Amino acid sequence: MESTTLVAPDISCEHCQHAIEGAVGKLDGVSKVNVDIPTKSVHINYDPHKVTLTKIEEVLDDTGYTVAK
Repeated sequence: MESTTLVAPDISCEHCQHAIEGAVGKLDGVSKVNVDIPTKSVHINYDPHKVTLTKIEEVLDDTGYTVAK
C-alpha cells in the first residue's frame, strides 16, 4: 500500500468532502480516503498495483475537484 496527499483548492464544505470520499473511495485499490476541509487536502491510501495516482487525479477532476500541481 502507498499513501499520498493531494491538494484540491476547490474543497470548501462537507458536500465537497462527501463527493470526493464517495467517488475516490469507489475505486478498486483505494482503501482509505480522508478529506481535510480547512487544508483543502485529500489523504489517500491505495494499492498502486490496482489503481494509479493518475487515475485517482482523473476521478477527482471528473468530480469537480482539480488537483493543484
